[in-house]
Amino acid sequence: MEINEEGGRVKKFAGILISIASIIVIFKLTETNLTWSAISQAKPEMLLIAFILHSLFWLFWAFRLKLLFSFLKQKISFGYALETTLASMFMAAITPSSAGGEPLRVKMLVDKGANIGSASAVILAERLLDAVFFISALPLFMLLSGFSAKLGLKVGIVFFVSLVIFIAFLYMGVKKPERADALVEKLYPVLKKFFKAKKAEKICIYITKELRMFRDAALELANNSFNQITTVILLTAALWIFEFLVPSAVLMAFTQSPFILYSITSQIIIVILSLIPITPGSSGIAEAGMFYLYSRFVTAHAVGVLVGVWRGITYFSNLIVGFIVTAKVLKTKY
Repeated sequence: MEINEEGGRVKKFAGILISIASIIVIFKLTETNLTWSAISQAKPEMLLIAFILHSLFWLFWAFRLKLLFSFLKQKISFGYALETTLASMFMAAITPSSAGGEPLRVKMLVDKGANIGSASAVILAERLLDAVFFISALPLFMLLSGFSAKLGLKVGIVFFVSLVIFIAFLYMGVKKPERADALVEKLYPVLKKFFKAKKAEKICIYITKELRMFRDAALELANNSFNQITTVILLTAALWIFEFLVPSAVLMAFTQSPFILYSITSQIIIVILSLIPITPGSSGIAEAGMFYLYSRFVTAHAVGVLVGVWRGITYFSNLIVGFIVTAKVLKTKY
């Protein structure tokens, strides 16, 4: 029993442990003496700006969530949207591929009166907006920066193909809802193995109803005016650009060139790589990807401190602030 509890604790903190271990390894691989020298000369005001940029990422994400929810003629306050965003980022930080964030956002939107189908459509819209931004921004910034990385090209191609396949399936599901109904019908014999016939039938009816609501909400979101769609696209671009400027601010804090175009290009590749569902919060993958890409244009002694501080601002702050907000939400609700 004690062994199981101990194993559970290790799993909960796996992302943090992997991230810290990765940063230590990177420090060992770089010129440590020069790294500590750079740390001692850090500019606090630039580190503060780096954190403010990450905070703007939170705020713009919350505003986009509030706006998308309003497209379905439903309202949430900006404060609640921010709580939802921060709590979901905590869950994302402790789950592989950040997958835990979406279910929590759905749950918190349902708590505000949305049905599961509508809430899922809003969260899916967020993911699609992000995906379209990444797939559009990657070739653009690779062209502008002249930053050639085989890893970036391979990642971009795989991500593009996956996105096209996903959108094709989504389109078929929305265009022909009877296919979704047929899928639920195939689910019925499976459910009967675990539940009584009436219970299995009720579950299938519930799933069919929510899928219909999801379809209706998805169509309603897609049929918004050009101005509304343009606004959420611009918000998506803004929130990610703010986040991608964090490493440049960190570099400037340690008297390095910001390498803005190279850095943004590398950040896009790292975010796409982070979607690989291997470790909680993509710990290890993010650090290794950052080290590999930034070592191509940042001096060796600065890479280690850059990775450590960047991860502290963009990952550990999500854990700390997200945990505080999650605890507050749980205390208020339960």
